[in-house]
Amino acid sequence: MPGAMLDYYLGQGYYRMNQDLFTCRFLPLGPDLHTVHWLRLVVPQVQYGPKQRQLLRRNERFAVAIKPLQLSAEHEALYARYYQSLDFDTAATLEALLLDGAAHSVFTSYVIEVRDAGQLIAAGIFDHGQDSIAGIVNFYDPAYRQYSLGKYLMLRKTEYARQQRLAHYYPGYLVQGYPKFDYKLFACEAATEVFDCLNSEWLPFSWPEVARQSAALVAERYLRDVFGEKE
Repeated sequence: MPGAMLDYYLGQGYYRMNQDLFTCRFLPLGPDLHTVHWLRLVVPQVQYGPKQRQLLRRNERFAVAIKPLQLSAEHEALYARYYQSLDFDTAATLEALLLDGAAHSVFTSYVIEVRDAGQLIAAGIFDHGQDSIAGIVNFYDPAYRQYSLGKYLMLRKTEYARQQRLAHYYPGYLVQGYPKFDYKLFACEAATEVFDCLNSEWLPFSWPEVARQSAALVAERYLRDVFGEKE
């Protein structure tokens, strides 16, 4: 996957799943269907507030390294501990999450490793484009939950993108009416854009804008369901 090609598809609201690219507009959660809203950070516009600066200071004692991803037994062991603490469904191993049986990855991926006295306590994997990065997964030792390492890894990815003078960092999507994904706004909500898939454009993020897009998506789905066969 050439970097410029990854940038293009990320800019069209696509994202990585295993060794493929996909997009979606709705997510079924129990009996309800929620709208999906893809996000990106405009890296040059990022400014940290007190919560972000405090978290960076709090975790200064940890050693951080960024390098090309080579899956290891150490990564898998940490992910296994993390997986056991989850209350939602996802792949049981990193290999299944990233490769799904493929022998090689078509994506150029990096890993941020966070260590405490040499022990791997958190890792964040991201794909590298020509002018952007896409956050794929963050995982950490549940014993270090109080250090907000998932959010910390988002900040470290943002810092990497800023140091590399990249334009965008794509953290994934949030879901209307389901706050579990709202943490993806943590790095800098003011520098975040949301993708309007019906008009294929990125707009400044706001909750009223998300509500507008959600209503438009529901209306478009209703019209397609009612009139789709006749059209």
